[in-house]
Amino acid sequence: MPTADFRSDTVTKPSPGMRKAMADAEVGDAVYDEDPTTKRLEAMAAELLGMEAALFFPSATQANLGGLMAHCGRGDEYIVGQRAHAYRDEGGGAAVLGSIQPQPLPSEPDGIIDLDAITAAIKPDDFHNPMTRLLALENTFNGQPLPADYLRDSTELARSHGLSTHLDGARLMNAAVATGTDAAAIAGRFDSVSLCLSKGLGAPVGALLAGSRTLVERARRIRKTLGGGMRQTGVLAAAGIYALEHHVARLAEDHERATRLAEIFREFPALGAGEARTNMVFMSPEGAGGEGEGLDKDAFTAFLTDRGITVGGYGRLRWVTHLDIDDEAIGRVRQACEEYFG
Repeated sequence: MPTADFRSDTVTKPSPGMRKAMADAEVGDAVYDEDPTTKRLEAMAAELLGMEAALFFPSATQANLGGLMAHCGRGDEYIVGQRAHAYRDEGGGAAVLGSIQPQPLPSEPDGIIDLDAITAAIKPDDFHNPMTRLLALENTFNGQPLPADYLRDSTELARSHGLSTHLDGARLMNAAVATGTDAAAIAGRFDSVSLCLSKGLGAPVGALLAGSRTLVERARRIRKTLGGGMRQTGVLAAAGIYALEHHVARLAEDHERATRLAEIFREFPALGAGEARTNMVFMSPEGAGGEGEGLDKDAFTAFLTDRGITVGGYGRLRWVTHLDIDDEAIGRVRQACEEYFG
């Protein structure tokens, strides 16, 4: 039985069409800025995001770090959510490699940071303090798109205090598709934005950082320092081009399947499942049933594994739909839940 892998949308395999595009890619030395396929991808991404320029990175983690370091110098500070990926899940790179001090703030489950809290966290221009330079947000956050009015209000607040803005847009296209919003309308609120190609878009490797030409050229030097300058990257860029051309609109299918998953899980209250806004469903099984009916999470996940269904998460279980999850996989989850609770 093939495994239905719901751990993440990073587990996708390149499709035959994507593999052919990679094999046929025209290549050159990208460090010399001579790889035509990489340059095409960067131009395509800049246009898609409404930015002047874009730069290909090996990973979204490095693209985020390149963006933070392009905005902030040693000893500067950036404001970020306490549970944001760039702060909590990227190895502390801004502090370790960029000497940038994070100022983490509490955030709501959907990634919103209170505007008054942002204002209060901005340091006075005093030599005792680090210079607050940047506000960094994430969209989607735990599978939830940030509301358009919050994107407007938060970025306008940042600019009114002289801060730059960066968007961790690893799953930006999920947010755009789910809200029916043009990606450039979201990205255009920010001075820089990262976009991951190897999550829901299905490429095997790569991410982009987009912004002004000046910022991107600054990030190009930083990328080299971080070890991200690669040579014949056209083979990888071709996968990114294929993803942007073929795998954006179909994200709606992932969202629809996640919605169906959430509906299935709600038939079994002990799972403690939430709703799906894009391609993720979270559940908190422990004690969720009430009246002593809490679910043994380890026993439940072991039961699923025996039936070829894998799911991940830390504390909560996270179900992620993607282009390698089909209707049959959703049906298998329903059957497994019915067996387990039957």
